Amino acid sequence: MNIIQIVAMGTGQSLFGVIMMYVVLFGAFWFFAIRPQKKHQKEHEALLSTLEIDDSILTSSGFYGVVIDIMEDVVIVEFGSNKNCRIPMKKENIVQVDKQDNN
Repeated sequence: MNIIQIVAMGTGQSLFGVIMMYVVLFGAFWFFAIRPQKKHQKEHEALLSTLEIDDSILTSSGFYGVVIDIMEDVVIVEFGSNKNCRIPMKKENIVQVDKQDNN
């Protein structure tokens, strides 16, 4: 073997090692960052799909209210005991839903 063949063998093996290192890093990034975020997003979508009128909600800004009307991307929420305080807000800002018993 001459020196050129030895150098070519060494770079081929190190290139494979570098590629494998990137594959492992991407796999770890996906496992620890992307996968939990997608799981959380699916849980939030499931929560919003169960939303009904007269449900008590908690918004992302920390306000509690009652759902008065539901549209495609917007809900009308009544805040506090003042029946005139009805505010439209995006559904995505709802972080918790408490179902009301209809007994």
